[in-house]
Amino acid sequence: MTEPVVTAADPALPERLARAITLAGPISLAQFMGAANAHYYATRDPLGANGDFTTAPEISQMFGELIGLGLADSWDRAGRPASRYVEFGPGRGTLAADALRSMASAGCTPPVHLIETSPTLRDEQAKRVPQAEWAVDTVGLPEDGALLVVANEFFDALPIRQLVKTADGWRERLVACQDTLFLPVMGQRGFDPIIPYQFRDAAVGSVLETAPAAVAIMRQLAKRIVAQGGCAIVIDYGYAGPALGDTLQAVRGHGFVNPYDDPGEQDLTAHVDFGTLIEAARAEDAVAFGPVDQGALLKALGIDARTQALAARSPERADQLRADRDRLVEEEQMGTLFKAIAITSPGWPVPAGFAA
Repeated sequence: MTEPVVTAADPALPERLARAITLAGPISLAQFMGAANAHYYATRDPLGANGDFTTAPEISQMFGELIGLGLADSWDRAGRPASRYVEFGPGRGTLAADALRSMASAGCTPPVHLIETSPTLRDEQAKRVPQAEWAVDTVGLPEDGALLVVANEFFDALPIRQLVKTADGWRERLVACQDTLFLPVMGQRGFDPIIPYQFRDAAVGSVLETAPAAVAIMRQLAKRIVAQGGCAIVIDYGYAGPALGDTLQAVRGHGFVNPYDDPGEQDLTAHVDFGTLIEAARAEDAVAFGPVDQGALLKALGIDARTQALAARSPERADQLRADRDRLVEEEQMGTLFKAIAITSPGWPVPAGFAA
């Protein structure tokens, strides 16, 4: 399958954005975030000690192995149909490599399709998953076979809009530019009629975030799963919304920075509204489960037994393995901040780790 990929973005992205704002006025936060992240991911490998952040698959092989076993279990209980492994935003391909290895141990060896736009990251993925084919969205996926889907820290990087309660009502937060300085400003258009009833009388300064791109992608994915069969596991940091709060953040060099500085040179993310994603999936007649805490999910999938088995095999790594396990599951680390939902086709079994 041949799909278009994102080419290296304009190295003068800040100047291009500044020129557009100067000519046409402030842009939406979603436009700013979308342009910034497209450049950011197209031009670097952001992961690891030398990058800007570390994801769960890079912390321990156990993460990908257990997610893979969870998918293989659903596939097995669904009757072992012809299937395809699909991963959204697969980073370096580490999760896919670990998941596919554990799935193979359970007799599940599906073709691999990675949803990725960055040429830099595609090169890294090809090193770890050489059998993969690539697509830029769900439209590029084959229409035959059930879909076994993973999306880990994918939805948090999709563009968001922010609506803010002001003394004059709900207004959209926009991005303006003064010289080369980008800064948030308040738009003049009113949004009160579309604000959920429970939030209309919120205090001045309250922020409501929406993610139209995330909803659209979830609906597309759910529609394909309903039509073809399958199961999707989505893991990210977030909350069971809708809810109020400003969660926009930027990470660079493993630290938080001003999200309006240096567009395209730092990772912009926002917490994922899992409640809205679940409703988007259900709108396409998919069955949805969760959210559950990442720690609870990994424990249900057997991370403690896997930690012990790996430690017995490599005693010199026992302390590090236990530290990695704690980082993934303990409440004060990633265990409760990160959550998971599952989406299945009607008739598929309840995925392991998710209550019916």
